[in-house]
Amino acid sequence: MNADTTMTAPETAMLELGKDWPELRDQVRRICEKFPPEYWQKLDDASEYPFDFVNALTESGYLAALIPEEYGGSGLPLRAASVILETIHASGCSAAACHAQMYIMGTVLRHGSEEQKQQYLPKIATGELRLQAFGVTEPTTGSDTTQLKTRAVREGDEYVVNGQKIWTSRALQSDLMLLLARTTPADQTAKRTDGLSVFLIDLRDLVGNGCEIRPIPTMVNHNTNEVFFDNMRIPASSLIGDEGKGFKYILSGMNAERVLVASEALGDGRWFIDRAVTYSNDRQVFGRAIGQNQAIQHPIARAYAELEAADMMIRQGAALFQAGLDCGEAANIAKMLASEAAWHAAEACFTAHGGFAFAKDFQIERKWRECRLFQTAPISTNMILNYVAQNILGLPRSY
Repeated sequence: MNADTTMTAPETAMLELGKDWPELRDQVRRICEKFPPEYWQKLDDASEYPFDFVNALTESGYLAALIPEEYGGSGLPLRAASVILETIHASGCSAAACHAQMYIMGTVLRHGSEEQKQQYLPKIATGELRLQAFGVTEPTTGSDTTQLKTRAVREGDEYVVNGQKIWTSRALQSDLMLLLARTTPADQTAKRTDGLSVFLIDLRDLVGNGCEIRPIPTMVNHNTNEVFFDNMRIPASSLIGDEGKGFKYILSGMNAERVLVASEALGDGRWFIDRAVTYSNDRQVFGRAIGQNQAIQHPIARAYAELEAADMMIRQGAALFQAGLDCGEAANIAKMLASEAAWHAAEACFTAHGGFAFAKDFQIERKWRECRLFQTAPISTNMILNYVAQNILGLPRSY
């Protein structure tokens, strides 16, 4: 069944439910079958980037799913991209190494000049250029994006950039980076969201020329980094859209990001449920399957129910985004529900496997570690609750 949006009223999106995009799911699943658990475990042990997997997705065109056909992509809706990522994670693989290529380019697509679109999007679609890195978060400001300190000062036909970013994943594996920097000091703007600008910069020319990238070892293999800018000079043509409007430009992309990351969490949750059910049916203790015990089956059943609810919110967020309607509420709630449902599924699976969950051969401890990140990034559960409280319920701003 197809899950395209049908508009029946200005504020209503009707969803057709079911196992939508079945051919797409099957095709992605077949690619994932070529990358078994041993592949991911080896990379995790060595903290290495999954180049072969990313190349396979690129060559199949799936990372260009959201790029319009006129720029060399597939021109698929956000729901199709959601299905791609869900299927990757439900198959035991991880799209974290490359998912940003799907949504970062949206800022260029929606706000870049035609010249910029023609210059970059076709090459991103083919994989000739990698756009995987998004430089936003900073060590001293965290989630308070409007107070970031990185400055970009115009000097003739160039901008001079100074500052620092943190948790910038895949910067070492990316040719391009989307960079958010302040072009007007915060104390000189009418609103704190003003004065921020977005740049598309070419890391190939800049690393060692005002840009330094330092890897950050973490508990998950997400290839994340600190990035330092020291009088880095970039051409003025790197600016996307109008100077000072960058915060608005990245917001719509963030909603797409939240829908897609929620889809990954949903896929992980489904992987954990499948593993938990299989093991609980097979494992015999005290003369019967452990799945017969309610202490085992109830957490699995509850996590499954939570995943199904998250799935509905993911679908709603994708449909509203595709229809051009406000999807902030649905996207944020989808991300929160999916991240928590996936974690509950991970915990239920871990508990069901007992001591075997700690064994690397079972892959559970690796996926369990990866799954925890969803409650923190790309936006924390607490920040989503802040958003819902203030913007949906009308409660006083708490931060």
